[in-house]
Amino acid sequence: MQWSSGRTWKILGLAGFAGVAATGVVVVRAERRRRAYSPDEIRARLHERVAELDGQDGAGQQLDGQGRRSPA
Repeated sequence: MQWSSGRTWKILGLAGFAGVAATGVVVVRAERRRRAYSPDEIRARLHERVAELDGQDGAGQQLDGQGRRSPA
């Protein structure tokens, strides 16, 4: 079966359009889910994350109260 080059481009264009539309749906869903939290809920979640990480830097080393690495 031989396809003309015009038909090939049409199929590729439709596939590209479908991909862009699907990406838009995913972005809109994520944004809706993100906006579903109240400011108090977001604040509470951030405080929980900070409490989990409190006292450690990115390398997992203990920090003193001034943000410096404590001697090992």
